[in-house]
Amino acid sequence: MTDVSLGMPQLPAPDYPADVRARLEADAKEVIARYPGSRSALLPLLHLVQSEEGYVSRTGMRFCAEMLDLTTAEVTAVATFYSMYRRKPSGEYQVGVCTNTLCAVMGGDAIFEELKEHLGVGNNETTEDGKVTLEHIECNAACDFAPVVMVNWEFFDNQTPESAKRLVDDLRAGEEVRPTRGAPLCGYKETSRILAGFPDERPGAVEATGGAGPASLIGLRLARGEAVPARVVHPRGEAPRGRTAAPQDRPQPGSEHLSSHDAHPSPDHRPSTSPSGTPDQIKTSASDPENPAGPVAEEGE
Repeated sequence: MTDVSLGMPQLPAPDYPADVRARLEADAKEVIARYPGSRSALLPLLHLVQSEEGYVSRTGMRFCAEMLDLTTAEVTAVATFYSMYRRKPSGEYQVGVCTNTLCAVMGGDAIFEELKEHLGVGNNETTEDGKVTLEHIECNAACDFAPVVMVNWEFFDNQTPESAKRLVDDLRAGEEVRPTRGAPLCGYKETSRILAGFPDERPGAVEATGGAGPASLIGLRLARGEAVPARVVHPRGEAPRGRTAAPQDRPQPGSEHLSSHDAHPSPDHRPSTSPSGTPDQIKTSASDPENPAGPVAEEGE
């Protein structure tokens, strides 16, 4: 007969130290007061406890349950459903690589694989210095800027394996890193507190948030009846027609949404124009032989 050991049941989660508990209670009451029903505050409260420890611990879930008069099972069901809540200690910077369909075929899979090798970690693992946790994300909701990498939920558009490796190296070295769009980067705990609904008090952070890039707004412009120049992306391998854009047709400063780690920051990646001044092609990783999407070597080479 097989010997089956049931083991000891898990003990209740410990409470926060008294000073931490008092501080979190004051913040939690402020959050709960925003909602007509207290249990609606569960999502921001999970962000709040995550801002304390960098992940949602059993202690954090116990705190949320007690503040909202819920069971720990109810809190756990929510905390384990959403991937934005970490269940174990993780890095100061959460680096998420989109590997959904469009980003994947544009090079997201290659970025993720090279970052794993470069950092020496797997999916949802953290570097030894505690700086970077790497994960693949199903969709970053930025398909028009594929392939996309996010750091603490801020966008880094049009990436390549090389630019992504520079990005994580700079994060680990403590260098200033600027997203393509959105507010300046802060640590994951600070990000979690902002997501809990507390203001970002860094000077200039709110003003720097920005908005959607031009590629995201084409549909809106068409819906409004605005004239949008036709652009043709040439099939891979077809030589692009090299024409120089007229000065009035070139993107204005700030319109390209470049970050300090964009894959294509050079002036070569601008629309060329026909003699009539209409842009007729844009270099992308799908049309520019110099910047192909994904690995260029055969498997095994």
